[in-house]
Amino acid sequence: MRAVTVYRVDYGRKTKDPIGTVMEKRKTERAHNYHDLLRLTRRLFALDTEDALHIVIDVRHARETILPERTMDCATG
Repeated sequence: MRAVTVYRVDYGRKTKDPIGTVMEKRKTERAHNYHDLLRLTRRLFALDTEDALHIVIDVRHARETILPERTMDCATG
């Protein structure tokens, strides 16, 4: 799974504020991963259709894999 940060961009002030995260569960790359995630984030985080243009995702972190943390429950023997 990959955590992708969602930002709201203010083009007037040239700032990018984080507003949330979406989890990508796809295990393989497909043709439209970025566009599908962007469409999902705009549907979830945009206040209206005009605000949807200000919602972006960080592509650099979309490709990083998040692995589960190891626990100490494993028997060492």
